[in-house]
Parts: sequence; structure tokens; C-alpha cells
Amino acid sequence: MKNKDLKIYLASPRGFCAGVDRAIEIVKKSISKYGAPVYVRHEIVHNKHVVESLKKIGAIFVEELNEIKDKSRPVIFSAHGVPKKIPNEAKELKMEYIDATCPLVTKVHREAENLHKSGSHILLIGHKNHPEVIGTMGQIPSNGIDLIQSLDDVNKYNKKNNKKLAFITQTTLSVDDTKDIVDKLKKKFPEIKEPKKEDICYATTNRQSAVKKIASKCDMFFVIGSRNSSNSLRLVEVAKNSGCKNSILFHSESGVPFDQIDECKTIGISSGASAPEILVKQFLDEIKSKYTISVEEVEIIKEDVTFKIPGKLN
Repeated sequence: MKNKDLKIYLASPRGFCAGVDRAIEIVKKSISKYGAPVYVRHEIVHNKHVVESLKKIGAIFVEELNEIKDKSRPVIFSAHGVPKKIPNEAKELKMEYIDATCPLVTKVHREAENLHKSGSHILLIGHKNHPEVIGTMGQIPSNGIDLIQSLDDVNKYNKKNNKKLAFITQTTLSVDDTKDIVDKLKKKFPEIKEPKKEDICYATTNRQSAVKKIASKCDMFFVIGSRNSSNSLRLVEVAKNSGCKNSILFHSESGVPFDQIDECKTIGISSGASAPEILVKQFLDEIKSKYTISVEEVEIIKEDVTFKIPGKLN
């Protein structure tokens, strides 16, 4: 017997963004064109369900090119982007490669290059060891760019040379936290140059805004996504900061915490930009099995962004 009524607020937009759609499509089209196996350097996007489904049709995931035994097979670079040395390494190995870097990450790469060429020293706001940050920092010589992760880093940072300062950011950061860091940088270095157009991408911004809209109405909030997904982790933080302290990441190894949901009248759900909608559906089906639910989807904006697939795959 279903033991209680439960109101569910469903954040929209949620789930796949245009860059993730494009990267997955690149893997599928590459397998169609070249046959299996096709190698992928790093997880194409940070989601276990996606990676496992692509493995089933012939994708082999590696962390470095030297792990690829058959160099005659093509390799795909993940949506997060790669340092410049990686395509150079592929060329030296005479490997065919397809770049699935999100175009909005590529935009940040070009910004870094152009700022470096114009004589600026770059500060990259981002998270250490995230593949996107490694890729962006690897676009220019290491002495031309420094990583800023926190307000504390801004306080401790001292200019290393007489070059003009400029900042760029990772695309999947918390909009609010980044604003605080940027404000502090501008206060400390009034001449610092900023991007013409914000680097945090439309999908990150929209998903965070959608969570903000509903979090304060919820007794508990679930973000469906992987533990290594930066944008999913940021959504959990946003939900907590927007009024729902009991906000958690629901990943592939999580069990539904029915004991906690029993204490709730309302819950909120969103999903990271690399989480397929089927995972949201499966989560809702589990909830439905125990509760009488009413679902209200709260949409803050319609997304219609698409990115082209590389011409050689069409």
C-alpha cells in the first residue's frame, strides 16, 4: 500500500546540454563510420550510465594515448577538452583523432591563447585536476597561467611579473561563487581584463537558476548525476544555498533514501548536464512505487541550443 502523498518539483532545464549531446553523437557516428572499436580519451562526459552504454556499442575508454594498442584506430577527445600536447601526440603517432570538445570550452581555449599572445598573464578560476581545467591550462606555456580556486587564493595571490592580468573561468562553476571571486579579483587588481562574454556556459547557468527557483519549497533535494561531474556537484551546493539544506547527489551507487523521504512533504529533483533523462525517470519510478506523487515541472527557460558535428562524420 502507498503510504503517503508526496509533492515533487522537477527543475527545468535539467540533464543533457548541447555540448554533451554533441559529444555522445560524435562517438556514435564515429563507430558507424569507422566500425568498432573506437577509442575515447577520458570519459566522454562524466556519467557512468553514458560511458557504459557507449562501451556496449564499441567505444573503449582510455586515460592516455599510450594505452591504445592499435594505433590505426581513431581516438576521440572528450567534451571537457584536452591540452595542446594531446593532438600533437596523436599526430606524432599518426593517429586519426576527432575532437569532441564542447564548443563553449573551445571558446575559453581561444581566449587563453589570444590573451597570452597579447602579453597578458592569465588567472583561470576553476577546480584543480578537473579535466577541463587541465585542458585550458594546457593551451599555453605553464608560466603564463595560474589557477584560482577560492577567495583565499585571491587573497594570497601576488603578481609575478609586470604583465597585465586577465581572468577566464571553467564553464561549469557555481555562478554565485564565481561572482564573489571575480568581485574580489577586480577589487584587488582594478585593471584586470575580463572575458567579453561570460565563460560559465548557458547550461550551467540555466540549471542553477532552475534549482534556485524551487529549492526553498523543498524538504529534500536530489541532483541526479555522477560524483566526478563538476556541474552536478555545483547544483547540490546551489540547492543548499537556496534554502534546502538536505540536498544530495544521487549517483549510480546511491539507494533511494526512503527513510528520509518518509519525513518529507515535498522534494525537488534536477540532474546534471551529463545525466540522461532516463535516470530521472528511473528515480521517479522508484518513488512512485512507494508514494502517491504529484509532479510539477517548473521551467524557467526553453533551451534550443545545438552544436554541429564535425563535417568528416556526416
